[in-house]
Amino acid sequence: MFEGRAEEAMRYYAEHVPGCEIVEIVHYGAGEQGAEGSVLRGDLRVANLAVTCMDSSIHHAFTFTPSISLFVTCDSLEEISRVARALGDGGQVLMGLADYGFSKQFTWLNDRFGVSWQLNLP
Repeated sequence: MFEGRAEEAMRYYAEHVPGCEIVEIVHYGAGEQGAEGSVLRGDLRVANLAVTCMDSSIHHAFTFTPSISLFVTCDSLEEISRVARALGDGGQVLMGLADYGFSKQFTWLNDRFGVSWQLNLP
């Protein structure tokens, strides 16, 4: 649940995350409960995981936390480096891209929207 940035986040993920695509975006229309043009429901597919995004018209005291992350397996060092740079831009790196012993390369970060990602190169 985003507060006005769901479509921006979805388009960013579809551009930078391997295997990610926008399935559908439905916007609020004039006179509906949410702000006109904001996302009523957005369907995103990350590999085989269906993710639903939305814009809340109400400000909440909570946001995303790293207690749940989207885990993406990358195919090459170039790919994981590119995705880590893109998702880390404006975000917060929790574990920098490195060999931690359980994979060739791994990183854990919160992106600019506050969503937590774990990227892995097995």
